[in-house]
Amino acid sequence: MSDLTYQDDGTSSVSVAAAGTELFTYVYQSGAAQYESPRPYLHPLRTPSGRLVSIYRPHDHYWHVGIAWSLPHFGADNFWGGPSFRNGRGYVQLDNNGSARHRRTDRAEIVEGVFHFGHELEWFRQDGTEVVQESRQLTARLAAEQSAWTLTFETSMRNVSGEDIVIGSPTTEGRPDAGYGGLFWRGPRSFTGGTVLGPDGATGEELRGQRAPWMAFTGKHDEVEGTSSVVMVDAPSNAQHPPQWFARSQPFGCLGPAPFFSEEVTFGRDTTMTNRYAVVIADGAVDLDRAKRLADVGSSAL
Repeated sequence: MSDLTYQDDGTSSVSVAAAGTELFTYVYQSGAAQYESPRPYLHPLRTPSGRLVSIYRPHDHYWHVGIAWSLPHFGADNFWGGPSFRNGRGYVQLDNNGSARHRRTDRAEIVEGVFHFGHELEWFRQDGTEVVQESRQLTARLAAEQSAWTLTFETSMRNVSGEDIVIGSPTTEGRPDAGYGGLFWRGPRSFTGGTVLGPDGATGEELRGQRAPWMAFTGKHDEVEGTSSVVMVDAPSNAQHPPQWFARSQPFGCLGPAPFFSEEVTFGRDTTMTNRYAVVIADGAVDLDRAKRLADVGSSAL
């Protein structure tokens, strides 16, 4: 496989390719509507052979956008998108959809075959109050194992709101098994009914809420015969490692380490919270042995 190349439009997005195949676009300045909690996202995401492994604004959840760092219960604010879950009321649309806005790019280059992108962001409540200043770093590299590449994602958020912020999830608000929030990937529609695989070889919906250092998902494609896989890895340095996972194959395929799944975390004023992840995107299915190898590839990039 040839070396990586990239194109940055200088205003809103950067795309990375290998051998003429676009691996991903990172939209660092979203133009989404306020109720979708506009924030940066990665879409489209493709395997080295060009097979699509992400979805953008599906009709059931318009605020699901490929891979994005999304927090539904950030104090009273929603940086996930859509309605907010409130105990005793269910999901209600409130005037609390925040936004994460690109401030400036610090780095965009390829060094020794690795793509690096860094930028600064500002998080605002819907009323315009600034609550977070964030530094975010992404890398992309071709994996030593054929037909795979690795994305790393690091976020360092500083609480500038002047107050402590309690971060949780719909589960901490009272909805069982809905602890989503954090780095969240949603697969294409054809991945519905795919296979979630954990480090001990377990599969299925029972993995939702389980703690693990990594998790894998294999799905099938429409139009072309074949399968692709996504392996997400949590860095050992993350405070809630190993995290609980929000993993589903029905009614759609999705995966994400959820550090605030079932326990609220207080984000102290004037403190910085850092989280780091690797995502390995591969052509073909994974059994347990291959999933472990790809997880090791992701771990080595962290």
